[in-house]
Amino acid sequence: MRILLLEDDTELGSWIQNGLNSAGHVVDLLVDGRHALAAATTTDYELVLLDRMTPGLDGLSVLKAMRAAKNTVPVLFLSALSEVDDRVAGLEAGADDYLSKPFAFSELLARVNALGRRHNSSHSESSSVLKFADLELDLMSRQCHRAGQKIALNTKEYLLLEIFLKHPSRIQTKTMLLEKVWDLRFDPTTSVVETHISRLRNKIDKPFAIKLLKTVRGAGYVLEQPS
Repeated sequence: MRILLLEDDTELGSWIQNGLNSAGHVVDLLVDGRHALAAATTTDYELVLLDRMTPGLDGLSVLKAMRAAKNTVPVLFLSALSEVDDRVAGLEAGADDYLSKPFAFSELLARVNALGRRHNSSHSESSSVLKFADLELDLMSRQCHRAGQKIALNTKEYLLLEIFLKHPSRIQTKTMLLEKVWDLRFDPTTSVVETHISRLRNKIDKPFAIKLLKTVRGAGYVLEQPS
């Protein structure tokens, strides 16, 4: 799994990162809550590990902001705040599990793997057909329909739409789309994203009264219902 770890204790963070990497996971270690929140909103993680007391933005605030943005990635708190009220606050904010420090690495790994299995099982059961409003994308047959009408997409259009449907109401920047669809780093001179977004709109929006794919000026693009 690709895992985001927010931990400002660099020695502990490195110990966790190295252990999870050795177990076959890929771990991005950050020490500042603001940076962690930015990473969580721009990268598709399968699990997020949060310390409660971190500089910039505390772990609880990071989690609340993630859930407010409809980010449903599993979250495990790793915290020295181990009183019942602390654990309850974390779980009620949307955490999936809470592990008090200090802990054995074997227990952490077991919890990480359990959350990963739960997430993957839920994802596989629910994501064979992606739906938003009257727009559907079947990941098995790779067919797209809107309001019952079949829409033919080329490979890049399909990949773009899959990203938007997997993350509705979340802004996708040009940089993110270049990396995910074309495997390119940001190039301010290319118009390939704009060109393909325009083509995708002509197919999924132009023939229909309600427009779903919006441009957020200065930020990127988002799939959302009109207000």
